[in-house]
This record gives sequence, C-alpha cells and structure tokens, in this order.
Amino acid sequence: MSGTSLDGVDGVLVDLSRDRLKVVAHVNAPLSQALADELLALNTPGVNEIHRSALAANALVRVYAHIVAQLLHKTGLNAAQVAAIGAHGQTVRHQPQAYDGTGYTLQLNNPALLAELTGIDVVADFRSRDIAAGGQGAPLVPAFHQSVFGRPGETIAALNIGGISNLTVIGPNMADDVQGFDCGPGNALMDAWCQQHREQAYDADGAWAAAGRVHDGLLNRLLEEPYFAQPAPKSTGRDLFNPTWLNWRLDGFSSVAPVDVQATLTELTATACATSVQQYGDDARQLIICGGGAFNGHLMRRIQALLPDVEVDSSESHGLPPQQVEATAFAWLASKTALRQTTSLKTVTGARGARISGAIYPA
Repeated sequence: MSGTSLDGVDGVLVDLSRDRLKVVAHVNAPLSQALADELLALNTPGVNEIHRSALAANALVRVYAHIVAQLLHKTGLNAAQVAAIGAHGQTVRHQPQAYDGTGYTLQLNNPALLAELTGIDVVADFRSRDIAAGGQGAPLVPAFHQSVFGRPGETIAALNIGGISNLTVIGPNMADDVQGFDCGPGNALMDAWCQQHREQAYDADGAWAAAGRVHDGLLNRLLEEPYFAQPAPKSTGRDLFNPTWLNWRLDGFSSVAPVDVQATLTELTATACATSVQQYGDDARQLIICGGGAFNGHLMRRIQALLPDVEVDSSESHGLPPQQVEATAFAWLASKTALRQTTSLKTVTGARGARISGAIYPA
C-alpha cells in the first residue's frame, strides 16, 4: 500500500487461512524523493502526462516487487507459497460520477509487471468496478474494518488518517449496518505546509502545530468548503485538498504566522473527523484510529478533546499497528477477489449493489 501521504510503501504478508487473520511480517520502504515528487505532480494536469504516468507506475511497481522479495526473505517462504498480491497502486485522480455521470478513478500501477517480477498472481484495480456501478469507488476498507474491528451489539467507529481521512461506522448489526466515507483532508495539507515552511516531510508528533494557536477566522474559512456539508456517500482526494486549494483560502490571511496556520490545519483535520463521527456515529463510544495520523500525538489529543464521550485510541490496541492496517486491508480484499466474493458496500459507496472489487493478473 502506498497512500496519499506519499510517505512510503507498506507491505505485509498475511495468513488468512484461520478464523482470524494474522500478519506474519511487515516491511516498509521509502519512496525516492524523485518518485514521490513525480507522483505528487501527476495529481494535477501537466506536460506529457501519459508518458510520465507510465514510467512512474513502472518505478512504483519495482518498489512493490522489492518489498515482496523482502517479505519472502524475512519469512523464508517462496513465491509458490503465496496465493496472491493485493496491489492498490497510487491514486493520482479520483473523479467519481464527474463529467459524464460515471466519472473515473486512476491508480498508477502496472500489475502485469509486478506479476512478471514476482511470479505471483496480482490483484489490482480495486475501485473501477464500483464506479462503473454508479458508486464512489471509495472508501474500500469499511468491509475490512467491519471484519476486524466490528463487535455485535456495539457501534464502533474506525478512522484512517492518511493523506485523506476516511471514516467507517460499524453498527450493532455488523454487516447489515456499515457506513463509510472520506471526511476530508488527513495529513496532506499539514504535510505540504510543513514541507514548505520547515523543509520537513511531516510535523513529527504534531509538535510544530502544538506550538501554534488556532486562527478561528482561517479555520472557519477552510470549513466553508462545500465538500464538508455534502452528505455521504462521498469521496475525495488530492484533486480537491491540495496546496492550490489551501493557497486560495489563505488569501486575506497573510498576517497569520506559519506555525499558527499549521495549528489551524491540524484543527481542520480534527474537526472534519470529529464532526463526521458525531453526524454518522453518534452512538459510537469507541473510535479506532489507524494510518499515519495515529502517530500525531497532537492531532490525536485534539480529536479526543472534540469527542469527550468517545474513547479514542490507536488500532495498535486492537491487534493491528496503524501502519499495517491499509496494507492488510488490501491483502484481505485481494483474497476476496480471488474467491469471487463481493467487498464493495452499497451503503458506503452508493453503487447499485455489492460488486467484486479487483482484477486478477495471473503470474
């Protein structure tokens, strides 16, 4: 899994042969700065996009293949002992239902090359079928969240904070009562601002934001974005929440110190996430957080402060470290594809019905 934060690639080897899945091994690899910059640049229109996208996809897949090799070496397994690789690819455009009523989503990937390099079946292109069925194509992880975090008779909320934040609400009836959608920005705007003003990839533990003060006027301006008021199902990405979006809304706020802008961006993410929980999971008493945002102590404290009646904790406390959840989710989704089982949820994406997600590229 390489998410919208562009902070690297996580790979897991997952044993799904038992009643409860088990992560056997985890490997993380950073993206080269050149590849991360190119993937970020491809989120917006540019020169020679088709050529650049194809080469970036090849480069990304070579990172994937390297991670697969490391996982096999680490565990002593060989390619023949692995049923399949779930490879999501890197989302660079996400426009469901736009333009022609169907829209599209684009994840840079080359699953054929990955199958060639690893000798293992590859499952990829997880979103397109749902979009073809009239859905948002995202988020895809709620079915997985329900599988690993759901508890009969209780309402549980699970929040993934990557570049974009997405919420799953699992009702007491479990599979018959799952909602999920993108809340808005996760780390994307905070990371971009930190990179611009401190030349650091991210605000470690939210320490810089914690040193600033939230500017209420700017926060209100940011919260005027119509996406926040849209009802679910809905999904978004860097197509919307990017530095251009931020710079346009900073017009008139040039006197706000950079540290206070960082504090305000952190509060924006916390507010968007907390408001989503209040609107769609008001009876939830537990919020399980995963993704890179779970390591931002200041952000975690702000979400807890905005949800005083909810227990906010990391997925680590529930058996899955935050950085492993999404990669594990796509291993699980790949297994469901191989078994021809549906994983997209109509209640989450708004599609005409549940669909089998993913396409299989045999080795």
